[in-house]
Amino acid sequence: MERETSLDFKELQQQDLESLWHHLTQHSVFKDQAPPIMVEGKGCILKDHTGREYLDAVSGGVWCVNVGYGRDSIAEAVYEQLKKMPYYAPALGNIPTIKLADKLTSLLPRLHKVFFSNSGSEANEKAFKMCRQYFRLKYNNKDKYKIIYRNRDYHGTTIAALSATGQDERRALFGPLVPGFVEIPHALCYRCHFGKAYPGCNLECAYALEETIKREDPDAVAAYIVEPITAGGGIIVPVDEYFKIVQEICKKYEVLIIMDEVVNGFARTGTWFGHEHFEVNPDIVTMAKGMASSYMGISATMAKQEIFDQFLNDPSDKIAYFRDISTYGGCAGGSVAALENIKIIEEENLCERSRIMGEYFIGALKELENLPMVGEARGKGLFAGIELVEDKNTKVPVSEGYVNKIVAGAKEKGVLIGKMNRSVPNLNNVLGFAPMLIVTKEEIDKIVGAVKSALENNPI
Repeated sequence: MERETSLDFKELQQQDLESLWHHLTQHSVFKDQAPPIMVEGKGCILKDHTGREYLDAVSGGVWCVNVGYGRDSIAEAVYEQLKKMPYYAPALGNIPTIKLADKLTSLLPRLHKVFFSNSGSEANEKAFKMCRQYFRLKYNNKDKYKIIYRNRDYHGTTIAALSATGQDERRALFGPLVPGFVEIPHALCYRCHFGKAYPGCNLECAYALEETIKREDPDAVAAYIVEPITAGGGIIVPVDEYFKIVQEICKKYEVLIIMDEVVNGFARTGTWFGHEHFEVNPDIVTMAKGMASSYMGISATMAKQEIFDQFLNDPSDKIAYFRDISTYGGCAGGSVAALENIKIIEEENLCERSRIMGEYFIGALKELENLPMVGEARGKGLFAGIELVEDKNTKVPVSEGYVNKIVAGAKEKGVLIGKMNRSVPNLNNVLGFAPMLIVTKEEIDKIVGAVKSALENNPI
């Protein structure tokens, strides 16, 4: 039986090499080693085709399996719904989408309308379109259309979402990008764009938004899209005052705030949504990933009532409504998965657990700052990063090759950790962590121990 299983996996690996185009992968690496195949997960543990088990410290590789693997109740709820009715076009509601919309508005009561789609990229695309059409309807086709975004933030892979992404290597070779997207500096104090040190600064990173709005013309700027805590650009937590200043600026110039909660949402940072750590009231919130813990594909774009109301017009006007559709926004199974996922977060108090375990986790990572190559450990809740440097004084980043050694070293210890995947040129030096919300202290100790061992075994 074992031999037959082995032969089956060899055949699968060959089929993989012949047919599958992996995401974010240089396939030439498979010339020397066939890609592994993950076959089973339970709790925080993954098993590959050889039977080896790993502690998954990145929740499915891209920070999305928030409630852990093997949740029977989600699978069973989806199964029952698919037998009853899998889908109907989202121009009409179905019971699961109605119930999920109601649930989401209870979690974010300042936002009253929910538009479902299939992925975080798509959710952000909808947000851009809503903003642009909103102002054209409100001001009789006034061209208030520009979207400001932040360096190092990531908002998706579609061309417009990529145009709003402050990571050059993700954008390279895909141009020309969409006009009307404008970048401002990041909010990483460790590498301040302005050469300042908090708190002895004037929050230039926040006020850069106002300078950019004025330069681009306030009558032309529609929205500012931002991650509450930057994810793929290096796990960047802004200082507490940042979003209060941003809120005041956006209100002054009638610029809508789009909060990209695709990664931060659903208890990842110790609150239901990442922006709840800060003094900010977004006009639109986008979400995906942890929304259904990726048991099914689903995303949402939530908007305030006043935005929705601008689309209420005479039915004879054929373009004065939100003329947009996402086919898979009508999948009942995705909504059921999200509802059950949210129920698990509530019943198991995973927001509070994420906060408490996150404090323990980030505290343990901070102790690694005693090592010569650890420049800074940072994060919020169960969402953290470690920035690695060749020298703590100069902050010269370590090479990507060095980061790969650390990731491989942790894997040898049975722990899967992440890296920033070349998202920021010359700053590919941040290790990323997003353990499941159910992670135990013992598992956190194993994660930190594996990273410490890899760092100590690979001195600078």
